Amino acid sequence: MDHPLHIYNTLSRTKEVFVPAQAPNVGLYVCGPTVYGDAHLGHARPAITFDLLFRYLTHLGYKVRYVRNITDVGHLEQDADEGEDKIAKKARLEQLEPMEVVQHYLVRYHKAMEMLGVLPPSIEPMASGHIIEQIELTKRIIEAGYAYESNGSVYFDVRRYDADYGYGRLSGRNLEDMQHTTRELDGQSEKRFALDFALWKKAQPEHIMRWPSPWGEGFPGWHCECTAMGRKYLGEQFDIHGGGMDLVFPHHECEIAQAVASQKGQQMVRYWMHNNMITIGGQKMGKSLGNFITLEEFFTGEHRLLEQAFDPMTIRFFILSAHYRGTVDFSNDALVAAEKGLCRLLDAAALLEGLRASTETSVAVSGLRERCYAALNDDLNSPTVIAELFDAARAINTVHNGQGTISESDLEELKSTYRLFLHDLLGLVDRRTAEGGAHEAFAGAMDLLLSLRAQAKSNKDWTTSDRIRDELTALGFVIKDTKEGSEWKLK
Repeated sequence: MDHPLHIYNTLSRTKEVFVPAQAPNVGLYVCGPTVYGDAHLGHARPAITFDLLFRYLTHLGYKVRYVRNITDVGHLEQDADEGEDKIAKKARLEQLEPMEVVQHYLVRYHKAMEMLGVLPPSIEPMASGHIIEQIELTKRIIEAGYAYESNGSVYFDVRRYDADYGYGRLSGRNLEDMQHTTRELDGQSEKRFALDFALWKKAQPEHIMRWPSPWGEGFPGWHCECTAMGRKYLGEQFDIHGGGMDLVFPHHECEIAQAVASQKGQQMVRYWMHNNMITIGGQKMGKSLGNFITLEEFFTGEHRLLEQAFDPMTIRFFILSAHYRGTVDFSNDALVAAEKGLCRLLDAAALLEGLRASTETSVAVSGLRERCYAALNDDLNSPTVIAELFDAARAINTVHNGQGTISESDLEELKSTYRLFLHDLLGLVDRRTAEGGAHEAFAGAMDLLLSLRAQAKSNKDWTTSDRIRDELTALGFVIKDTKEGSEWKLK
């Protein structure tokens, strides 16, 4: 490939050539969900974005250790240092143990990710399973002089850190501006400065989840878990940290501060990557705003904003149709359009196996594979890859309909490119027919029905012929008669 992989680094605000610190090994950390409710479309976007990155890095020959965490403690309401733990609140309202809440929604999250074709990460650590590492991180920051204890809680000293290293580089904010836009909240009297954030919080008597620490019983601050677990599994410096753009501040900004303060000025992450938001009517989709649609609701169609159910592959295609750094505005019409577009690509892929090469050629697709590689190497430009595949689909249909011919080499390029980019890298597979080993039996049964219909037509048994066609149509099949015989596909 002529073009090396470039990725946009939020820290430098430029596209940079990706050069792993210890090739062929690549360390990738992505912020996973806080599991106190069902996953929604906003959760699907980072999962699919970094699934594409994981697949592509692996395809390029890198040995990727992909860590995606599960937050099951420490994430307080409004992402603040005061208030109730999101999971503990859910447990209190439903009269459950907090870990019952976690287990219930974690199982459902995994099921949704599998349906979306998202590969499992290499390691999926949970915050509650790494309390010791978070306590050790806090101790190191205190020893370095960038944190202080206050009434059983420990806070990061943002002003001290800012004077030495500069706080706000990832988000492009400066301390003076942030200070003016931060209002004092109840309970902040424990802090020396309004922007100081919790590394460890003292547990109030009613707080369910608590652990012993050098500062008394409590629980870790939300930002600690990713720094502690990233370091544990990927080392003191690793290649890529990903997540949604809404995590740039404060979560990832605080992660940087914790890592630099505890590592004598050394950055832990080399490339920061952020996907943009899913919006509804221009407003971010999120649980806290109450405007979200869960993935299960998309799959079943049971939501007032949905006119129909949508296949998980349609959701995946919808997300990959936009560049990961651009916003995606949800609408029913946009999903219907995505469904039609995906069907065109999958139909073309299905026709590929039946195409035949010719010595006289009129359809050329040379360079298709290289153009698709160039698009992914340009900061994972999946929309351009999809546009290239649409162009290729037109060529496939032209040859299939007998309006053009293709050479053996171009046909092989079409087949290999579709397999690699559509299926292996974009992860888009045809689920309109039975999955797994039943697929061949399903297709065989359809071929048998169409052969019986052809036999009925040759016997001029129009009643049987029409009945087979009409009943298959009623079941959702499209039957097309051609010079070579009948073809079928699902709507």
